Amino acid sequence: MNTVLFDLDGTLLPMDMKEFTDTYMMLLENRLVSSGYDNAKDIIQAIWVGVEAMVANTGLVTNEECFWGAFDKALAKDEEKLDRKYRRKLEKEINRFYQEDFFMTRYVTHPTDLVNDVVEILKQKGYQLVVATNPIFPAVATEARLSWTGLEPDDFSLITTFENSCFSKPNLDYYRHLLKTLDKDPEDCLMVGNDVQEDMCARHLGIDVFLLDEFVLNEKNEDVFELKKGNWRLFKEYVSALPDLN
Repeated sequence: MNTVLFDLDGTLLPMDMKEFTDTYMMLLENRLVSSGYDNAKDIIQAIWVGVEAMVANTGLVTNEECFWGAFDKALAKDEEKLDRKYRRKLEKEINRFYQEDFFMTRYVTHPTDLVNDVVEILKQKGYQLVVATNPIFPAVATEARLSWTGLEPDDFSLITTFENSCFSKPNLDYYRHLLKTLDKDPEDCLMVGNDVQEDMCARHLGIDVFLLDEFVLNEKNEDVFELKKGNWRLFKEYVSALPDLN
């Protein structure tokens, strides 16, 4: 094993996912309302339609294209195409939200120095590191959340975002595409995450896994008894015992 794939939300950035999502959507809706969008609730609903489309993406287009196509159709309510000028204006408003307001969701996350310790240990030992987060966010939002951990994009060889991805978790094609992009075999990789369905499914391709269990998500109540698991302190002990690749 020479490559460690890290989930972001709930993993590198410990958080209660529901609390984070509720806060995020509340802030975005408030931003839209204050910017004069009297259909803010419809926009939020269209965003969820776009997210569902990305999760179902079969790889013919990027998640970014998939999102905006579904979003446009949902907001136009199938009556007519969404006005391009209106969509561009709305897209700019959402981008400004990520740049100016999104940081407030940081206060419902729980960064830990142990994350930085683990990443530094792995870097010193020569492991390739990847942020294998579910690519349903644009890069600006993904890099913002990563910065709250105290880490930098340069700490990783790849960060999956909706611009550079054409599948989403838990679709195994997300991991197949990631392996192809990295030019890695499954046995080269360890997937570290807190979501049993979205992260631990990588084991079905032969990728080793480690379940971070502090903010674990397991909607289908899958049996995790045989998985390697523990909190960040235990995972630090685990990586400390890994061989040096230098």
